[in-house]
Amino acid sequence: MERARAIFFGSGGFAVPVLLALAAAPEAELVAVVTAPGRPAGRTAVMTPTPVAAAAARLGAPVLAPDRVRAEGAVEALAAVRPDVGVLSDYGRILPAEVLDLPARGVVNLHPSLLPRHRGATPIPATILAGDAETGVTLFRMDPGMDTGPIVAVERVPVAGDEDAPGLEARLADAAAGLLRRALGPWLRGELAAIPQPAEGVTVTRPLRREDGRLDPRLPAAVLERQVRALRPWPGTWLDTASGRLAVLRAGVGEGSWRVSSAGTLVADGTGLALVTGDGRLLRLLEVRPAGGRAMDGAAFRRGRPGIIGSAAR
Repeated sequence: MERARAIFFGSGGFAVPVLLALAAAPEAELVAVVTAPGRPAGRTAVMTPTPVAAAAARLGAPVLAPDRVRAEGAVEALAAVRPDVGVLSDYGRILPAEVLDLPARGVVNLHPSLLPRHRGATPIPATILAGDAETGVTLFRMDPGMDTGPIVAVERVPVAGDEDAPGLEARLADAAAGLLRRALGPWLRGELAAIPQPAEGVTVTRPLRREDGRLDPRLPAAVLERQVRALRPWPGTWLDTASGRLAVLRAGVGEGSWRVSSAGTLVADGTGLALVTGDGRLLRLLEVRPAGGRAMDGAAFRRGRPGIIGSAAR
């Protein structure tokens, strides 16, 4: 079988292992990489390429970085490379129908959830927030909908319940690369059928907003602990306290229940610090960062602000 001319669409770090797997695939020839334009980064606002652009440069692959795939000349540039198949992962942009229709074998997407659960922009935080016991990666053929195309193959991944978003993303990125290595050849040879997604079990995620990071003490402690893990590193999680905004970097759920104080009260947790939550349990504040300060454990924060005990947080 002649090697398929493959074009890759991706931007974020999740996509890098997938790009490397595609570049090494014996069934495919990587003819172009499409990524988002570079952005200013750091205090000096130096233009920084996407992780995928940097990886493509190391591979020596041609890179296209249009502001919009629909922009004038962009579709023509993609058509000029004569792709047989497209592979997309963590691209961050919607592909128009005229791009989806360019390759004879279509464009397949590696999405980090078990579709149709957690369609959309933030499946990994959504998995942690929901307390799912299992997640995975779905390889599906893209259609004009939002992650609605038929499923080609799935790789299931157990969730231990202590992962944060970056850690789970790294595991799923490796799973996505493995799934592509396993399924690309059979897909190109017509040995895998694309099966429509079930109508049941659909959930849709949205992009995260900064205000999603506010911890609501009225919620159960387990829900808040998952929020801390799910929203790391951005937007992060925080409480507003008598000493100002307090970022919560790591947290745990205390044993037993606390019925003496109302939800939102900051209390002693041994030598550390904890928050009374809506179900009467404690959210242990294991690592925090006060506004304008450095990260420290809850005990150090409490020693520096002994008056914080008994005050309210919101």
